[in-house]
Amino acid sequence: MIDNLLEKIHTNCHNVDVEIIKKAYFFAQEAHKEQKRESGEPYIIHPIDVAEILAELGMDTSTIAAGLLHDVIEDTECSYELMVSTFNEEVANLVNGVTKLGKIQYKTKEEQQADNVRKMLLAMAKDIRVIIIKLADRLHNMRTLKFMPKEKQKLKAKETLDIYAPLAHRLGMSKIKWELEDLSFRYLHENEYYELVHQIAEKRVERETYINNVIVDLKKKLESSGIDSDIEGRPKHFYSIYKKMVNKNKSIEQIFDLTAIRILVNSVKDCYGVLGIVHTIYRPIPGRFKDYIAMPKPNMYQSLHTTVIGSQGKTFEIQIRTFEMHKTAEYGIAAHWKYKEGDLTEEDKDKEFEKKLVWLRDMLEWQKETSDAEEFIEGFKIDLFSDEVFVFTPKGVVINLCSKATPIDFAYRIHTDVGNKCVGAKVNGKIVPLDYTLKTGEIVEILTSQNSKGPNMDWLNSAKSNQSKSKIKLWFKKAKKEENIIKGKELLEKELKKQSANFADIAKGDSYEKLTKRYNVHCIEDLYAVIGVGGLSASSFVSRLKEDNEPTKEKDLQESLYKTIEGHIAKNGKQKTSDNYGISVKGVSNIMVRFAKCCNPVPGDEILGYITKGRGVSVHRQDCSNLKALIDTDGDKVVEVSWGSSNGNAYFAEIQVQTEDKMGILSDIMSVITDLKLHLSSLNANPAKEGIALINIKIKINSIEDLKDFMKKIKKLKGVMDVYRMNS
Repeated sequence: MIDNLLEKIHTNCHNVDVEIIKKAYFFAQEAHKEQKRESGEPYIIHPIDVAEILAELGMDTSTIAAGLLHDVIEDTECSYELMVSTFNEEVANLVNGVTKLGKIQYKTKEEQQADNVRKMLLAMAKDIRVIIIKLADRLHNMRTLKFMPKEKQKLKAKETLDIYAPLAHRLGMSKIKWELEDLSFRYLHENEYYELVHQIAEKRVERETYINNVIVDLKKKLESSGIDSDIEGRPKHFYSIYKKMVNKNKSIEQIFDLTAIRILVNSVKDCYGVLGIVHTIYRPIPGRFKDYIAMPKPNMYQSLHTTVIGSQGKTFEIQIRTFEMHKTAEYGIAAHWKYKEGDLTEEDKDKEFEKKLVWLRDMLEWQKETSDAEEFIEGFKIDLFSDEVFVFTPKGVVINLCSKATPIDFAYRIHTDVGNKCVGAKVNGKIVPLDYTLKTGEIVEILTSQNSKGPNMDWLNSAKSNQSKSKIKLWFKKAKKEENIIKGKELLEKELKKQSANFADIAKGDSYEKLTKRYNVHCIEDLYAVIGVGGLSASSFVSRLKEDNEPTKEKDLQESLYKTIEGHIAKNGKQKTSDNYGISVKGVSNIMVRFAKCCNPVPGDEILGYITKGRGVSVHRQDCSNLKALIDTDGDKVVEVSWGSSNGNAYFAEIQVQTEDKMGILSDIMSVITDLKLHLSSLNANPAKEGIALINIKIKINSIEDLKDFMKKIKKLKGVMDVYRMNS
């Protein structure tokens, strides 16, 4: 194993200290000697493979050594101090950085996921090599995911698709990005993956023959023009084809550019020369030419893209770039590592490297201003993987913005003050509205005024980037605080009077502490401001605190119920008594039970109960988002419940079907319901977007197995793209 690693280092890397690599290998081997992987193989295989991926990327000595050692601090008795004394502080910091990232828990509390992502951003900002090691670690884990349980496979794949593939994209590491996406696709949509593989394989020979003929023609033409080139066909990746099929509602037969042709040349001059030759041989499709050489993507990607029509009317894409650009396209930030930037001085190397990480600084700035965890995670995913548009300032400076960006985004990208004082915009010399969608190549000029009153709330809808929205919200928070305090005070006093409540009597207890912590309230003015800006409803605030702090007959009954449950649990231990609905509340009999309509649990689901006011115990599925919110705010009212004998009861379940909007699909669905002898409660169909429909079906079933069988049969219907269970 060590010989394979050393061979890859010799082939791909420069100035790597082989003795340190060997030392790291033997250290890791000793540390992990008692450990096994899920596959049953020795654990050392994993760090070796991670180090090999890093060697293929051409990384430096410390990074490859840290790849070998990346699990040592986390999974063994080895300490950070021992790592420093055995190797050096640089290697120890890299290993510690990867360890601190931990494992992002997907589909848990949003706050926990947001906290882990924030740690990752900070670790990246300190040393970008930390995330390169983490990507190599994740890639090998995905390659060996088949040894994990099914449920864990899906969680890991979802996390990879949401977090790690977009990070690889932002770092320009397309080779890793594509493999992560295809592996995730395989585990998340197994049926669709293998169906797509089969469909592509069916016409593979015909397609390859056509592309090979095109390559031969191009090679002859370029040679006769004196241009040295390397030409190859590049098959599209499965996940990119799947996304195009779903997003554009196309079948595999309607997607023609399943293979692209890549032409590599020696110079930028040759790139444009090849482009001219290509356009004389084949007819280019208008609007499908992109020049990423003149305007590189933020992740350093450079290439010319053109889509042309060949013989038989077949379209295909041609990518033209230099060999150096190709290296950058494949390996991204790893190909331009600042410690091997050529003849630049150390100061210039640092400046060049910093330019490549502007997006990371922007994201760090934005995350400091975003307290809402769900908003942060969604924004993180969108910002990482959004397409870009490239526009110019009046002086010709290229500014890259997110897809569908508006002049507001442009203004805030230039400077916060420019955004706050913006009163209008010109595009190509003409006045445009502030919600105008900018297009690549346009010249944008922002009109400002010292007398500007600042942003208005409509800007939050017009702005597309999270950075812009965050700066607009910050302006309102600061500039309008006094106004919001006055407004919030009026609303709160009016509500207190309406509900006959005294603030001093209700502003106490656990609920009050939770609310003030959640909304970052440190004094009464902060509370007024939050209510005034609309962040917290005065009505719900007073009602909730009044309920918790003013005893009522209803509340006494609820507390009595809760004490009864707790008393029975303490007294009877694990005894369970079934009620008429097939539900057992642990240790308590004769408790009124109802099923939550937000998630409609059925026998076989994992469930929990929530004590409600005067209505007994409400039963939710454990993955219900409403239940998660209740746990966060009133977790002490949640009790364990379980399924007993259903006594022949039927249960409601609701699913949603995403399908092609075509004739006969409702008839097909009704046939499945009839064949399975299910009772249909309701069926609603609505168009989601062009060519796609969403169908909501509510049925009566006896168990989770019946529901799974029903969903499986629906998924097999022609035209059905996805089937999933409804939840709040």
